[in-house]
Amino acid sequence: MIRRLLHLVPPGTLAVGGGLALLGLASYVHLAVAGHALDLGDYSSLSVLWSIVFTVGIGVFIPVEQEVARVVAARRSQGLPPGPVLARGAAVAAAVLALLVLASLAGYRALADRFFAGDGTMVTVLIGALVAMAVAYTTRGVLSGLQLFPWYGTQLGVDGGLRIALVAGLGLAGVTDPVWYGAVLVVAPLLSVVVTLPPVLRAVGGGVPVAWGTLLRGLGLLTVSSLLSQVVVNIGVINVRLLDPADVATAGALLSALVLVRIPLFVFGSMQASLLPGLATTVTTGDVAGFHGLLRRALGVVTALGVTGAVGAVALGPWLVRRLFDAPGVLGHGDFAWLAVGTLAYLWAMVLGQALLALDRHRAQALAWTVGVVALLAVTVVPAPVALRVELAYAVGSVVVAATMAVLLLRRGASPTSAPTRPLDDVVATGVSGGIR
Repeated sequence: MIRRLLHLVPPGTLAVGGGLALLGLASYVHLAVAGHALDLGDYSSLSVLWSIVFTVGIGVFIPVEQEVARVVAARRSQGLPPGPVLARGAAVAAAVLALLVLASLAGYRALADRFFAGDGTMVTVLIGALVAMAVAYTTRGVLSGLQLFPWYGTQLGVDGGLRIALVAGLGLAGVTDPVWYGAVLVVAPLLSVVVTLPPVLRAVGGGVPVAWGTLLRGLGLLTVSSLLSQVVVNIGVINVRLLDPADVATAGALLSALVLVRIPLFVFGSMQASLLPGLATTVTTGDVAGFHGLLRRALGVVTALGVTGAVGAVALGPWLVRRLFDAPGVLGHGDFAWLAVGTLAYLWAMVLGQALLALDRHRAQALAWTVGVVALLAVTVVPAPVALRVELAYAVGSVVVAATMAVLLLRRGASPTSAPTRPLDDVVATGVSGGIR
């Protein structure tokens, strides 16, 4: 049985899976310890910080990782070192980071007052976490492009292990300041980069600088898709705080619930790291049957993951968030059902998005996420209780994204023969690690 399951996922999945599993566990430990140590107001502030960091950080820096990986992979196939790509990628990441830092500083007081109960130190932690993500994702791009997946998994594992150790230390020390729990998102990623830097430095090398156009060619559309995908999955907690700033209980409880319901997304992350290369290979070789077969197997796997997770979340979710995270009992089984529907549809969208990327249809993927976010926003403004609005918005937005992608694939034919000819190494790494926390 285990062998049959392993054959259903693309090769290379397990190389990332161990580190990703530890990183996923770290998220639960982090929020569980903080939930028991902090009062409702402080936990709400940490929840919003968490949501902003992973919405914006993943949204803008994963595309940098993906493009660095793509170009490094192409150079690797030609026997060229990745140094020039790393230099350009670091410059792009630094430019994006600078814009985010300037925006954060410009809105420093508004951010502090609206999201962090006037605590400006939390804005400083937000900036530090974005710096850490910029460094981590840029180096992961090199590791991925060089197919150093054991090192890639090591960086994820070290990041997760450090988060667990640090937050456990804070809990044992009786720390009750949310700033320190937020600072874990700064320290752990940076130290994980230090640990896994040697293979990057050994492989760097020199050579002729990479043309800016080579790296930036697909970055815009990838950033749109990545950022909007994170908006769909993370904006609910932020919207609770925006719609009803006084409702600190719902914001914290919703993040705890989302972390539980999205367990299948962490499992899919290890599969995603190698799904796109598999699809891209079938596109390059014109293997129609292989493309459709891999796409069907991937959809089957995520459907099984989503349904299994949904059953557990709906049945046990309200009890688990109280026991694990000390969350207030403001969410019931119905709330978890809507969140589970959203997560299942989101998993479908992630797989279908990989198929669109393999077919070099970046615009179609970006269009689908745009339509989904519009639907999400439309539901969010409908008069209803705040919790129900953001839950329905997540479910409807995810369903609309998946349905739009399916229509776009069927409309022009989800077939390798319908894709423009493009070298495999140009596509192979454009979807690695999307959404990894």
